[in-house]
This record gives sequence, C-alpha cells and structure tokens, in this order.
Amino acid sequence: MTTQRERAARFAALHHRDRPLLMPNPWDAGVAKVFASLGFEALATTSSGYAATLGRLDGDVTRDEALAHGADIAAATDLPVSADLENAYADDPDGVARTITMAAAIGLAGCSVEDYSGRASNRIYDAQLATDRVAAAAEAAHRATTPLVLTARAENFIRGNPDLDDTIARLQAYASAGADVVYAPGISDLAAIRRVVESVDVPVNVLAVPNAPTIDELASVGVARVSIGGAFSYVAMGAVAQAAREFLEDGTYGFWQVAGAGAQVARAAFSG
Repeated sequence: MTTQRERAARFAALHHRDRPLLMPNPWDAGVAKVFASLGFEALATTSSGYAATLGRLDGDVTRDEALAHGADIAAATDLPVSADLENAYADDPDGVARTITMAAAIGLAGCSVEDYSGRASNRIYDAQLATDRVAAAAEAAHRATTPLVLTARAENFIRGNPDLDDTIARLQAYASAGADVVYAPGISDLAAIRRVVESVDVPVNVLAVPNAPTIDELASVGVARVSIGGAFSYVAMGAVAQAAREFLEDGTYGFWQVAGAGAQVARAAFSG
C-alpha cells in the first residue's frame, strides 16, 4: 500500500508531463476499482455522480457526506484521489479553510474549490472574495501534514456567464493566491483553451464536454489534465434505464450482452 504522502507527491508530478493526465470520476468504490484496473493513474470524485447515488441533484450533498465519500474513494485503490468539494461548503474564507483542513485528514491527494456559491444563493462570488477563498484553501492545503494539490475552479462557463476575459483574470488571481491547478469547466473552444493555458503559470484542467477538442488537440496546447465530471455516471444511468425499459416494455433480455461484459470487468477489477 502506498502512503497518502506518496500518492499526493505522485499526483502533483502527474501534472507535469508531455501528455495530459486523464482523470475519470468514480461515484463509488467499485467504480474506482474498475477505473484503476483499466490503467488510469489518478481519480477524482464527482459531486453530481455521488449525489445521484443518494437520489439527489448536484449541490444537495452535505460537507460530512462529501468527505466520507472522498475517504471511501481514496481507500478503494492505491491511486491518488482529488475530491470535488464544490464551494468547500462555506462562503467565507475561514469556513473554506476548515473544510480543506478536514479533507487533508482523510487520505486524499488533492481537492478542489470553486467560485460558485451553490444553488441556494446561485451566484458567482465577487472576484476579490473568490480569490481570498482560494488563498485560504491553498494555505490550509499546503500546511497539512500531507500537503494536498489544490485545484481552483472558475465556474463562469457552466453558470451562464461565458466571459473568457473574466475567467482568465480569475484563474490568474487564483494561481497567484496559491492554487496548484486551475480549471474553468465548460470551455470547449481550442483557441480559448490555448489562451487559458498561456495566461497562467500553473497546470490547467479541462472538462471533457460534448464537442470538446480531442486529447491530442488538448495536449498540443499544453493542457495538463482532463476530467469528465459526472459524465460516466450518466452513461451508467442511461444504460440502466435503457435495459430496464427493454425488460419492462419489451419483455426481452438483450441487455445481457452488456451485462455479461460488465460482469467480466467486475471480476477482473475485484479479484485482486
């Protein structure tokens, strides 16, 4: 078994290679083991995928639930795990720091903090407050016994404000405040992604959204990491719904073609 410190060091190093780190987002321990068996080098939790396992929408998970889930995923394999902690379950910098300090104690290699307040108040934080929150998160992440890789997220593009200049200014401020990685989910234009990469001096994560550039194209502009958010959990949900409709409406069992392949994957992933 690798130690948390070893996983965190490995995670940091994986952001500094010629090719992007491909980081899937498991929603439970079994899926984490599957991803590890397939050869992925690091994992990240997904707030939306985990919320769906509880029958809830994204944003309806508590801090204690998210941390317990992060600990479960971190314990499932020897891979480094970064936790999606949404807005760190706090508006003020002190509250953010408390959440990150708690996250550092559960076996993670990294975590993220975003500048969106959540659905309750549904706002992007003022740029100065957002930067202060990142600074507090970075200080907490880096002073931990095992320092965490902190990812700072600018949420404009997935919250109805596709302002590239503001997004870049925020990412620059977050990097200056101590973020190790920056991330603006929702940007899908290669030229815009290139601008982001060239505008900051820390690794950049890109979300694999529909019509996003290929991994080769992202590598060509210097992207360090690509994640998929809740996409794979929705793939699974869509496949289950399709199989269930066949069973319910058609009375046939064609879904066993996919189920049989899934059983083989599970045997391979769980046998060790």
